[in-house]
Amino acid sequence: MIVLVSLELFFVGIDFLQNFKEIPNSANLQLLYFFYNAFFTLTLTLPLSLVFGWILTLIVFIKNNEFVAFLSLGVRPKNIYVPVVLISFLLLIILIASQATPLAYAYEQKNKIMDGEYFSNTKADIFLKYNNNFVFFKRFYPIEQRAEEIHIFKIDGYDVVESIVAAKAYFQNNKWYVMDAKITTKPKKIDWDSSKVTVKEEKFLYTLEGFKPKILDSVYQTKSNFSIIDAVDALMLLKTQKINTTSIRASLYYQALVPFFVIPLILVIFVASSINSRFFNIAKFSSLTIFFTLIFWGTFFMLHKFAKGGVVIPEIAILVPLFLWFVIGYFIFKHRIKHY
Repeated sequence: MIVLVSLELFFVGIDFLQNFKEIPNSANLQLLYFFYNAFFTLTLTLPLSLVFGWILTLIVFIKNNEFVAFLSLGVRPKNIYVPVVLISFLLLIILIASQATPLAYAYEQKNKIMDGEYFSNTKADIFLKYNNNFVFFKRFYPIEQRAEEIHIFKIDGYDVVESIVAAKAYFQNNKWYVMDAKITTKPKKIDWDSSKVTVKEEKFLYTLEGFKPKILDSVYQTKSNFSIIDAVDALMLLKTQKINTTSIRASLYYQALVPFFVIPLILVIFVASSINSRFFNIAKFSSLTIFFTLIFWGTFFMLHKFAKGGVVIPEIAILVPLFLWFVIGYFIFKHRIKHY
């Protein structure tokens, strides 16, 4: 907790000093800025603080000969590291679970406060494909789950067969309800004598089932983050549309799996330590373990950016290195634990 609070105060404080001029003078917005920034920073600092806290714990144990005392009293090594692994695993699960809530969008909310757009959440001129429809929203309000000046074009192959034009629509019960819609239908077979375009008006109709506003908002913003639930929904939706899901998969893997890289790291650091303080170089141990922790964290962070940018597919950039690290960490741990 000491390490976590220290890292949080350091990162949040540095960010506040850097962006002090852009943050509004409102006390409420400043508190919200601190809150969103603190949670966003938590996704970075919690995994690091778990490892740093474990390093400090081992240093205290070894320096005060508590490690030797534990083993002399018959305590098995696993009784020392297992509680730490379980606590770390539980805290990471809580962190990942929070990424399935609206808190996952803390970074976006922080930027909106800094840009003076916290109370105005409007998108303009959105044009996307959904199933056999091309959808255009002149104005889109994600929070209110409504849109204005809607144009929906139904496609059959390469042919536009129907268009829906309406002034307003809102999302409810997993469907878009269109108000005062004008529906124009083109005949399937064109005949100069009998074919005609059908135009009718409907006061109320529903369409675009499953086209969720939050997914629409996140997909529209190429640099947007996703909550885990929205990422899964967007992944399923865009796969049916045969649209590139690289960015979504990268975000999902990074949020749900990458934090667990600290588990094998905790075990490797344990077996890399020494029992006897007489032959233990504290400076070398602490500097090397902290250095390699930052290297591992930085590597996965860099691979996530590569995957999200489409440089490398997410499975190769994130899943393969994470799996290899678990395998290597397991073999290092099994080999070194025999010496205890």
